[in-house]
Amino acid sequence: MKVLLIGASGAIGRAVHQRLGQQHEVLTAGRHSGQFRVDITDQASVRRLLAEVGPIDALVSTTGDVHFGPLAEMTDEQFNVGLQGKLLGQVRLALLGQHVLRNGGSITLTAGIVSREPIRLGANATAVNAAIEGFARGAAIELPRGMRINVVSPAVLTESLAAYGPYMPGMESVPAERVALAYQRSVEGAQTGRTYFVE
Repeated sequence: MKVLLIGASGAIGRAVHQRLGQQHEVLTAGRHSGQFRVDITDQASVRRLLAEVGPIDALVSTTGDVHFGPLAEMTDEQFNVGLQGKLLGQVRLALLGQHVLRNGGSITLTAGIVSREPIRLGANATAVNAAIEGFARGAAIELPRGMRINVVSPAVLTESLAAYGPYMPGMESVPAERVALAYQRSVEGAQTGRTYFVE
């Protein structure tokens, strides 16, 4: 398969690249690294990327920004960081990406455990991750030509415990290598409209 991986420089992205790269041709893209450059908050940038790399068999996104901060001080501009970055950015990849996917191709997006397990300072992340899961369920029943869409929703990464562990007391971490298996399952499997929880 020809797989486009967006966000390959992060901990999850690196693990997914290593996993999928064993059997597939993986093209990497990111804002500052990878074989191709893309800003997922910019429709023209995404269009350019897809025109350059398509057609593809799978599109995998492991990227997207959210805002963490106290609700009492949060502004709509801060909340918009997650809406434009992780939510609409990934939705944009799916909406435009479907047109360069071959028959039976797949789209895999990334959410996170806070969609179901809210944390302090994480209202933006909870809303955005839950919306990504909802979008995939809705999109799955409309995608034509046998195309599929799924979401991977991991717990806090073991590799990221130093940065995020204090915000998630008592939550078990998962290694990125194990999270990557869920992306492989989404790309190579047959299911659609699913959220794969890795905890």
